[in-house]
Amino acid sequence: MGFLELINGRLDHVKAYNSVRHYTDYVYMAKRWTKRWGHLPCREITEEMIQEFVLERSSVSSDTANKEIRYLKATFNFGKKKKKWITVNPAEGVEFLPITEKKPKKYVPPPEDIDKIIDLANPDTQDYLWAVRETMARISEINRLCWDDVHFKERTISLYTSKKKGGNLTERKVPLTQKLFEVLSLRYEERDETKPWVFWHRYWSIKENSFKEGPYQDRKKFMKTLCKNADVPYFRFHPLRHSGASVMDNNNVPIGSIQRILGHEHRSTTEIYLHSLGDAERKAMSVYEQVSRKSHTKSHTAKIKELDQFCTTA
Repeated sequence: MGFLELINGRLDHVKAYNSVRHYTDYVYMAKRWTKRWGHLPCREITEEMIQEFVLERSSVSSDTANKEIRYLKATFNFGKKKKKWITVNPAEGVEFLPITEKKPKKYVPPPEDIDKIIDLANPDTQDYLWAVRETMARISEINRLCWDDVHFKERTISLYTSKKKGGNLTERKVPLTQKLFEVLSLRYEERDETKPWVFWHRYWSIKENSFKEGPYQDRKKFMKTLCKNADVPYFRFHPLRHSGASVMDNNNVPIGSIQRILGHEHRSTTEIYLHSLGDAERKAMSVYEQVSRKSHTKSHTAKIKELDQFCTTA
């Protein structure tokens, strides 16, 4: 089997079963692989060739190189284990690089910075940003949102994610805040009844060579402009999830509730989103300080007594 054929098969699978973001990441990396090995059959690609490529990518960062390794391993495993197209995974023995550089600190916008960019946006974009902010949803969940998913009577909204194992869309319901209820109610009254989507646009399809109407796939470009005009550090949509989770955590919302709202399968994933230093950590350090100080005071007092006794004897 040709390596290019394997890549195309893997990309088709990722597009069907994974998120748009995951597919986009795959495409970027696949272009690099194709340029290097696209003319070769899979059997001619060796571990040494992949190792050389990975070391070149490490000049960007160890994290970048490790991402290439993960995706290459997954691509060859897809052909070997899932499809039985190939018999060997040449990336299997390639070891991950140690992370020696510090990751850049992720900027989590405070509520006042989010307010600034929303105030500067046009009405349609304001509605979009309110939907992201008030649900803390993944952007793919907002993009696929339809009016059937908005339940005004029970004041909830159904969000669907394909990040679960198997790629099936999984529903979770999130309560509508008063603000989002007002935003969506007004948008519903003014909607085009022929369109099922809450947010949609008209765009030129290169594939079909004509104008199409449909939901957004990605809408990141305006964020750079809004952040610049608002004079706040640049951030995209995902940090709004981190910001919302931190706000709830700071106000003693149980982590289980935050986990369900964010749609995480594992608590450990939710903990990554909590950028606040909670009361539990502060109390723990306070206890440590008190015990440590007592021990230090006792030790210091004992040394003074020893010194007094020595002076008296002398």
